[in-house]
Amino acid sequence: MAHCTKFEKEMDKEAKRLIKHICGFEDEEDQNFQMALKFAWSNFRFHRYLDVNSHKVQRTVNGIYEKLMVHSDLSKAESWMRLTEEFLNSPLPNVDGTKTDVHHSILALLLFLSDSPSNTNYSERPRMKELEKEDNFDWGKYLMEGEDIDTGPYPDTPEWSEEESEEEDSQQPFSREDSGIQVDRTPLEDQEHSKNTVQVTWRVGEPDSRAWLEQHVVTPYWVAHAPRFSHSLHLHSNLLNVWDQHLYNTDPLYLPEEKAFVTETQVIREILWLLSGVKKSFIFQQHDGKVSVRDDVVVTHLTSNCLRSVLEHIAAYGQAVFRLQRFIDEVTGYNTEPCPPGASSSTKKGSEPPFRTYQAFVWALYKFFISFKEELTSVERGIIGKDETVTLSAVLEHLTPHLAQIKVLHRVFCTGVAEVPPGTPNVVRASHLLNTLYKSIIEYDSAGEASEQAVALLFSLWVETVRPYLEIVDEWIVHGHLFDPAKEFIIQRNKDVAVNHRDFWYATYTLYSVSETVENEEKLSDAASGSSASDQASSSKQHTMVSFLKPVLKQIIMAGKSMQLLKNLDGKESKQPDSSPRDGERKSLYTLFLESVQSRLRRGEESPADTVSEQQATKRSLVRMQSIVARHLELDDIHDPLLAINFARLYLEQSDFHEKFSGADVMVDRSSESVTCQTFELTLRSCLYPHIERRYIECCGNLMRTLKKDYRLLEYLQAMRNYFLLEAGDTMYDFYTAIFDKVLEKESWQQLSFLNVQLQEAVGQRCPEDSIRLSIFLETIDPAKKKHPVNNLDGLTLSYKVPWPVDIVISSECQKIYNQVFLLLLQIKWAKYSLDTLRFSDLTVAARRQEGSMTEESTQIKQQIHRMFLLRVKLMHFVNSLHNYIMTRILHSTGLEFQHQVNEAKDLDQLIKIHYRYLSTIHDRCLLREKVSFVKEAIMKVLNLVLMFSDRWQAGFGAWKVESIDKMESDFKNCHMFLVTILNKAVCRGSFPHLESLALSLMAGFEQC
Repeated sequence: MAHCTKFEKEMDKEAKRLIKHICGFEDEEDQNFQMALKFAWSNFRFHRYLDVNSHKVQRTVNGIYEKLMVHSDLSKAESWMRLTEEFLNSPLPNVDGTKTDVHHSILALLLFLSDSPSNTNYSERPRMKELEKEDNFDWGKYLMEGEDIDTGPYPDTPEWSEEESEEEDSQQPFSREDSGIQVDRTPLEDQEHSKNTVQVTWRVGEPDSRAWLEQHVVTPYWVAHAPRFSHSLHLHSNLLNVWDQHLYNTDPLYLPEEKAFVTETQVIREILWLLSGVKKSFIFQQHDGKVSVRDDVVVTHLTSNCLRSVLEHIAAYGQAVFRLQRFIDEVTGYNTEPCPPGASSSTKKGSEPPFRTYQAFVWALYKFFISFKEELTSVERGIIGKDETVTLSAVLEHLTPHLAQIKVLHRVFCTGVAEVPPGTPNVVRASHLLNTLYKSIIEYDSAGEASEQAVALLFSLWVETVRPYLEIVDEWIVHGHLFDPAKEFIIQRNKDVAVNHRDFWYATYTLYSVSETVENEEKLSDAASGSSASDQASSSKQHTMVSFLKPVLKQIIMAGKSMQLLKNLDGKESKQPDSSPRDGERKSLYTLFLESVQSRLRRGEESPADTVSEQQATKRSLVRMQSIVARHLELDDIHDPLLAINFARLYLEQSDFHEKFSGADVMVDRSSESVTCQTFELTLRSCLYPHIERRYIECCGNLMRTLKKDYRLLEYLQAMRNYFLLEAGDTMYDFYTAIFDKVLEKESWQQLSFLNVQLQEAVGQRCPEDSIRLSIFLETIDPAKKKHPVNNLDGLTLSYKVPWPVDIVISSECQKIYNQVFLLLLQIKWAKYSLDTLRFSDLTVAARRQEGSMTEESTQIKQQIHRMFLLRVKLMHFVNSLHNYIMTRILHSTGLEFQHQVNEAKDLDQLIKIHYRYLSTIHDRCLLREKVSFVKEAIMKVLNLVLMFSDRWQAGFGAWKVESIDKMESDFKNCHMFLVTILNKAVCRGSFPHLESLALSLMAGFEQC
């Protein structure tokens, strides 16, 4: 190889050494050695390898760094990046510059020779740089040795040097300290300004600061073309690339799109920010109130579809959070949106503030979100601390119960608030929200243990939301003042009617009710009480929106109106008793309700003795209820003892069971809600309703005692019966006999002065107080209606001035019914008085005058007189039977029942109903109903016949013809037979049992033709 150059000779020598080192061949003459040498030389001479690719080397370095970070080898990763950077920036022998191809070639060779760098245990050894040894040799002393130098008078003064002065002049106010930043000198004219400049120093090369920044400063992944973070090259960490490669290979039309890579930790933190109410984020975007997910956001270890499905699931909850938060901001008046200059947040809505029910609901939502955000903060704090591995699935599993609660709240919000059309009155909004919460509790409670958390959340939400309603009720039933400025309560005050007005009890309050099926509002006037309004609503299949108040709605209305009436009375009992606590010390209804709920929840196990006694009481109640249910089932021809036992067990714990099933006029309508939600209903029955019932009994009892004692209610009721129903027989006898005598004497009696004088004389002798209040009037009646003598009394009206507040019970409508009965009694009394005052001598005198005549004529006269005597007896029997039936069987017996019911009345509304029922009863039993008008007409015909008979009797014999006697006998017989037939059929049917005595009495006087 003489022709070879020196370089080739050196290469040949190095190639032989390489073969010996790698292959282990020592004999250069060996055939294998020669083949390896030829192979090496062929590659040296004819190789086609390209130069090193610096970008590829850099990607490999970054990949190793990302792999080390994935494996949590932070110190190794930091050392790897720092050492590679130092090597690339360090100069090499015979090489000019840094980061040259030689640098990357050496680095590529090291990478090719490396074997799994992430699996080796590496700890960086500190490298001490060799410092140049400082020359401490004193060359000046050495060179000046043996020379005499005059140091002057001050040998210690250092010598002046021009170089030192130049160095002092060139000193800068800024410290560079290896910063590598050239600082310009400040010009002379800016020296004063430079003195005030703050000196800033920046130190480069501190490893601790750089490591802290790399670990705590997030890469700006939200900007366009953000630098991609390093990650592991493991298959599980590159599932996205694997899936994209699969799509690229299988789908010829697949086109890769630009993607924004984020880490799983960044996804988790953005989810937490979304759920905490942050509107601006990178992954989640908000458009017109809807939350959507960016299409280009991906993570390396999940496919885009998988990540998108998870994020869209979370976006739905984020949208619910935004809607609830927006509602909270609207109610509280806080506006997160920027306002234009000069515009205030108060003007964005109407001038009216949100009503208190919405404010209470928002306060409950706010407390829930406070606890929810604390939970989100704890999760984010765990991510920052890095004490445990936090993954997306673990976070979602941890937040699943809270997300379920948000779903429940959003559902309640949509149904109870969002779906209510704008412009709806506050009373409908508030009642609809409370009813939605009530129904939601019932619905979730029916699921049992599967929805305990939802029931607990909704119950706490309902307890907070119902507070304004309970405060309104408490203010009304305690102080008599219905304070409802926003008009959100279902009962509203009619301010046009004063308290001392006679229509106060009927038209003061309005009960608002909304149909559950048809969303329209209607006002039910509280004519008699709240109970009548609720009865009308139930009969038309309409339920009051505030369902939880329905069982005690009547008690609330009665207690509120009674307390307001008591506050305006002048009686001694109207004041609150001294034993009652002061208002400052008194606990409100809401406080009592909360204490009862807490005591019910904290109630421990009962003692064995109490348990045994309770079991015995339960057994007795079960037996009693079983008999009641069995009796009601037999009405429908159902004989099933087991069914009766099950029904009895179902309603065992309901206090009003016996009242509902034993009442004759009450229809039992148990809805499915009251059966499924026994726990919630029992909570209300034991914790809320007793406090309202107690206050109702106290208020209504005070009012009834005040009316009976101070305002003589019972005395006025008795006065109405004495004068209108003629129970004061001696007093009213003097009054109406004077009228009847005027009629018999054919004198005019229809003079108002005469009637009032007679009434005042009759009443003033025995009851002077009532004479002032009692008066009589004559109403103008159409003459066509007075075609019969008995109708001459029509228009005679008795009036009694009832003072306030007794006129609430004895109203003008009641006096109209009293006057109808009074007129009927006067007509009967007139007929009876006319028959009783007839004398036999009026007819016998005429008979004596005819004794001297022929025998046949006298015989006929005697027969006619005898017929008159018999007809009079028949008429007297009819009238006396009717009179006794009205005065004893109807008025007296019904009056005794009325007195007993009045003494048992608990509230004013019940007393009003009792009085109205009493008047309705005597009105019906006196045959004054329009339905039985034909019976009354038959009776009026008989009474008119009596008056005609009396006139002819008094006219004397000869003033009338024999045919008139035949006509009267025939008419009486027809009417008598008609009445007996009708009354017997009614009695046999059992529809009018009170007519049995009248039917038997009339039948006894009826003779067969």
